[in-house]
Amino acid sequence: MKSEVIARVEDVHKTYRMGAVTVQALRGVTLDFNQGDYVTIMGPSGCGKSTLMNVLGCLDQPSEGKYYLGGDDVSQLDDNELSAIRGARLGFIFQSYNLIQQLNVVENIELPLYYQGWNEAESREVGIRLAERVGLGDRIYHKPFELSGGQQQRVAIARALANDPLIILADEPTGNLDSKSGAEILNIFDELHQHGKTLIMVTHADELAERSRRRVRLRDGVLESDERVRN
Repeated sequence: MKSEVIARVEDVHKTYRMGAVTVQALRGVTLDFNQGDYVTIMGPSGCGKSTLMNVLGCLDQPSEGKYYLGGDDVSQLDDNELSAIRGARLGFIFQSYNLIQQLNVVENIELPLYYQGWNEAESREVGIRLAERVGLGDRIYHKPFELSGGQQQRVAIARALANDPLIILADEPTGNLDSKSGAEILNIFDELHQHGKTLIMVTHADELAERSRRRVRLRDGVLESDERVRN
C-alpha cells in the first residue's frame, strides 16, 4: 500500500541577493516525502541542501514554487504563521544540539510544549517519558554542560519528539560526535523509523546515508538523483 504524501516541494526556486550578487540556491526542485520516509539529503558544499532543509523546516520561504506540508500550502505564510507551523508540525535536531544551558534535561525536552501552551504537569510527564526513551531517565535533572556530546544529542532528539511532529528534520546530527556516540544516535534514528516516524536529514556522513532508506542528491541547486534503497 502506498504511503501518504505528507510534504511536497513543487518547482521550488530560492534566490538570495547579496548586494549586486544573485545566488540561485535552488533551481526548480520537486520532491514528495511520504509518511515513514527515512531520507538523507546529500551533495557537495553549496549544492542547496541546507537551503532545501530551511524551506522544508519553514525557516525560509521559496522565491518561486510551492511547499505543501500536511496538505496545506505553507509557501506564502508570514513569519508568525510559519512559527506556529514549526511548533505544531516539525521537530528539529541540530549538529550543535542548541540546548538551553540554564535548563536541565527534562526542561529542555519540555520546551516545545511550553510554547504550545501545555500545562506543567502534562509537559513534565511527556518530558520524563521521552528522556527515558532516549536512555537518559537517570539524568533528567542534569544540565547540558554535565552531559557528553552524545547525551546532549539524545536530549535534542527527545525535544524534537515532544510535539509528536509530522516530520523530524536533522542537520548533520552526528557531525560533532565521536564514532561510538554517532553509532548510538544512528541506532535511535533506526528505532524512530521502525516506529513510523518521518526523518529527513542533511548529512555528509556516509554511515548515516547507508542507514537511510532514501537518498536525495543535489548539485548546483538541482535534483541530481533520488534513490530508494532496501536495507
